Amino acid sequence: MKHRGTTILLVRHNGQAAICGDGQVTYGPTVAKSTAKKIRRVGDGRIICGFAGGAADAMAILERFEQHLAQHAGNLTRATVELAKDWRLDRGLRRLEATLVVADAKSSFYIAGTGDVMEPDENVLHTGSGGPFAAAAAKALIRHAPHLTASQIAEESLLVAADICIYTNKNLTLETLDCD
Repeated sequence: MKHRGTTILLVRHNGQAAICGDGQVTYGPTVAKSTAKKIRRVGDGRIICGFAGGAADAMAILERFEQHLAQHAGNLTRATVELAKDWRLDRGLRRLEATLVVADAKSSFYIAGTGDVMEPDENVLHTGSGGPFAAAAAKALIRHAPHLTASQIAEESLLVAADICIYTNKNLTLETLDCD
């Protein structure tokens, strides 16, 4: 599922998880809003997430995700798998066009309406049209500037993506978690 109009990047590095997203919302070829917040804390603040896709669709999926978190006592892995199953099997949910990137202190996941749940081999996850640009920048920074924090890498990578992707702007939202 390809989403235009947003860039979400999650980086795990040096004992920190950071998720960063831009603020641009497009409506066709027009910028409709430049200060949207596509990053949230959920699960009593222990989980950070970002979303791409239709705002109403993403909010509906995020609400369902929070219900699964509550049902499974904050277990991110279990809530993620259950959400993906619901999303894939429920006719109403299947029509929702959005993706989520979520993380807690231990794990990170990409979740899509196709039933996809992916836990990355590397410490970078992305979604949205500028995601591949941001992910490439993040991987280079992790490799060549290992002293940077996850939040510094995520922020700088989004700025690189904003210079390349016409659907990404520099109004960023950033959330971090300390990882044990």
